[in-house]
Parts: sequence; C-alpha cells; structure tokens
Amino acid sequence: METLMPISITLVSGLLLSRLVKKLKLPAVTGYLIAGILIGPYCLGLLGDAINVSWLGFQHKGIEGDIINTVSAYTILCDVALGFIAFAIGDEFRISSLKKIGKQATVIGIFQALVATVVVDAALIGIHFLMPDKFPIEAAIILGAVATATAPAATLMVVRQYKAKGKLTDILLPVVAIDDAVGLVVFAISLGIAKSFGSDSGISFASAIVEPALEVVCSILLGFILGVLFSLAEKYFKSNSKRLTLSITFVFVAVALSKLKFEVAGVHIGFSSLLVCMMLGTVFCNMCDFSDEIMGKTDKWTAPLFVIFFVLSGAELEFSVFKDPIIIAIGAIYILTRALGKYYGAGWSARFMKCDDNIVKYLGITLFPQAGVALGMSAIVANEFADASVGSIVRNITLFAVLVYELVGPMLTKIALTKAGDITPRTVINLGEEDDD
Repeated sequence: METLMPISITLVSGLLLSRLVKKLKLPAVTGYLIAGILIGPYCLGLLGDAINVSWLGFQHKGIEGDIINTVSAYTILCDVALGFIAFAIGDEFRISSLKKIGKQATVIGIFQALVATVVVDAALIGIHFLMPDKFPIEAAIILGAVATATAPAATLMVVRQYKAKGKLTDILLPVVAIDDAVGLVVFAISLGIAKSFGSDSGISFASAIVEPALEVVCSILLGFILGVLFSLAEKYFKSNSKRLTLSITFVFVAVALSKLKFEVAGVHIGFSSLLVCMMLGTVFCNMCDFSDEIMGKTDKWTAPLFVIFFVLSGAELEFSVFKDPIIIAIGAIYILTRALGKYYGAGWSARFMKCDDNIVKYLGITLFPQAGVALGMSAIVANEFADASVGSIVRNITLFAVLVYELVGPMLTKIALTKAGDITPRTVINLGEEDDD
C-alpha cells in the first residue's frame, strides 16, 4: 500500500487536473504539473511514506523532508519515462527527414544554445560585480551553462496531445535533441572554468574538455550498438505484443547501462541516458521496416508513465525558494535573459539557414520549457563544489526557473505551434474524447 497508493493518487490527480485545464484550453502537461504541486509536500502532502495525512483526519506519520525523500524514491520511474521520451525523439532523426532539415536543425540547435549561454552569463556576471558578496561569479558562470538545457518531455507531450504537424514541428524535436547534447558539453566546460575561480581550483583539461566530449561520444556509441541489436532482435518476433515487450526491454536496458561510470587513467567516463535512448530510437527507426507500428504502440503503452513523470515533477518543485528575495530577483533575471537568448538565438540562426518564416518567428518560444536536464546539472554542482553556497544558489535559482518554465512553457509552446499553423482548430476537435489527455 505504501508504494502503490501514492502512485495511484499520482495517476488520479493527474487525470482529474487534465480535465480541468482542458476547460481552460491549456495543455494537459500543465495540469499534470499543477496536480503534482497540489499533492506534493508544500500543499496536501499526499505522497508521504504512508497515506496518513492530517487533513483526512489521520495523524501525519512523517515530516516534510520525509515526503520529499519519498517523492525522490520514485526517481526510477522518472528515469524510465525520460528514456522513453528520448527514444521517441529518436524517431525524428529518420534519414529521409534529415536530408531535408538535418543541416538546419544542427546549426540552430548549436547556435541558440550558445546564444542563451552568452546572454545569461553576461547578465549574471554583471550582477556579481554589483553584489560580489551575495552572488559568486562561479554561480553566474554555471547558470549560463544550465540555460542551454531544454526540456524535451514537455515539448513532446504538447506535440502529441494536439497532433501537431508542420514545418515548425518537424524541426523542433531534432533541435531539442541537439540542444541537450550541446548543453552537456557547455555545462562541463563551464563547471571546470567556475572551479578555477574558487577553492576547487583543480581544473584540468580532462575535466573541462575530454570528459564531456567522451560522454557524448560514448553515449552515442552505446545507443548505436543497442539500436543495431534491437533492430536485429525484432525480426525474430512476429507478434505485436512480443515486439512491444522487446521495445520496452531495450529502453530499460539503455537506461540501466546509462548509469554505469568508469575511470580510465584518471579520466571519468559516463553516459547520458537521453543521448543513449535517443540514439537507440534513431538507429531502430532507420533500420527496422515496421518501426512506425512499434513506435505507435510504445507511445500508447507509455501514456500512464508520462502522467506519473509529470505529476512527480510537479511534486518535486520546491516553493521554499520564494523565501529569499535575492533568489527571486536573480531568478527572474535568469528566466528573462534565457528566454531572450533562446528566442533570438533560434530566430537569427533560422533566418540565416533560410528557414520558413513561421520557424523564424516561433521556434524560440517552443524552446522555453526547462526541467530534468537542468535540475540534474544543478545537482552535479551541489556535489562538485566544496563551497556549499555556490551549489545552493545554483540549485535554488534553477528550481525557481523550472517552476515558472514548466507551468508557462507548455502553454507558450501550444500557442506558438498554433500560430505557426501546426496545430489547427480542426485537429483539436478531431481528437475527441479518446485523445484529450
């Protein structure tokens, strides 16, 4: 009961809030996040170590910290959900599509990420010189790198819910995937530079350049190998149920292997589950003749998993960050400058690559959502820095930004896709009750 009941509450609350936000014409993912906030530790506290909450007339069994830890205990579900999201994004890298938009997506994905980093770094380093005692330069540099990350989950959910189709949608998901790969490298380099300013001055070429590059290369290589094995194995099974089971198995394996870490000659080697699962999906979709059918069935199987993922994401958002006015002020500047960097970076590069006018106008808006990857980066900072204040500042500002971006981002993505013509009123009407999540 102590395990299954919180999951059941997660699903029920997500479904109920999705119906409510539908009346407000908001994306379902916004409803899931709000549901998580409501049942999380800062409101009703329904995800505790037992369903003994005072508002139901029972004695609460734990404290707020226990509830947060319990939410974190379901991290494995979130990791698997992100794996399937990355696997689905891999479907966007079919060779037939890349011949049309591959070069454009690559240039835009790299350029908009770097512009966001430069704009955020410039603004936050300026704040450091205004208040050096309260805002360390290490935090400013690292937050510029965190700004690169875009949340693929929220974007993918909006695209699926409204069956978005068009030039903007075609280039959006590849850009998001490339964005995360660039973000990993930029973050690792920025982290190394930031360490050189503080007491953790043991910066090395390996930690700043080699390790992030190896992570990207090794992740792509691992995903490629798994994708080849997956494609070959699928041919030995004829029934759809067994092929679906094999698909789920390989995503599980990819997520599990992504947790491995090695050290060779003093160089740390790790993997990114997003890149591994994305490459798994890419290879499978290009090698397997019936990949469309399998991907469609996998999407339906993962629907409840995605509900759990987003509700838990909402439950993990910490409202304690609002206690510090300095965090709120700097966080607001971070949110604004990152949005400007993403918007203009995507727009300028799209215009340079001679993309459609709607891509130039609206692509940047669809890149605002930020969640898991950014939070992961902030967690690494907390572990890497001996100065706890740097990790705390980066973590709190990132949490504040994620709270805003995850609640507002999906709605802005829907508006941008609608303005671009990728979501039409007729498409939304045709979804009916079956796909109204």
